[in-house]
Amino acid sequence: MGLEKGLIQVYTGNGKGKTTASLGLGFRAVGRGMKVCMVQFIKGGGQYGEHIAAEKHFPEFTIHQTGRDNWIFRDNLDPEDVRVAREALELARIALVGEAYDLVILDEINGAAWFGLISVDDILFLMAQKPPHVELVLTGRSADERVMAAADLVTEMVEVKHYYQQGVSARIGIEK
Repeated sequence: MGLEKGLIQVYTGNGKGKTTASLGLGFRAVGRGMKVCMVQFIKGGGQYGEHIAAEKHFPEFTIHQTGRDNWIFRDNLDPEDVRVAREALELARIALVGEAYDLVILDEINGAAWFGLISVDDILFLMAQKPPHVELVLTGRSADERVMAAADLVTEMVEVKHYYQQGVSARIGIEK
């Protein structure tokens, strides 16, 4: 089907819901006959619910999970985390310019840049390569001001209250 005009959206902020919002947009696009690709940066550590749902019900929704199952430290980056993020960046580039998808979601790409796994210039380069008919969504905390300025829509999720502060861990089916 495709879009007449694709735009660039950024979902950022410390609040919960950035990935969930992008998945909702992807689900809506698939419902309208579009093909969707999500590349997840720094999200290793096993299958999330969205992976299971896409495999079972949405063959038009491709998800590439990348990253290792470990903590990343901004001041002491592991070269393997940088290597994996660079691979994810190449997957993102191929998905974006390869003519196979109508919507490309780069989940946690802003966080990958904040950690220093990729550069903000890498993100801006991808944004500049976006074909006119493809929608591009960039998620993750700490979106750079230049990325937000180059986007068509920016939504900031604001944390008002979160149950993590009360010791509730990530729950299967809700956060995972």
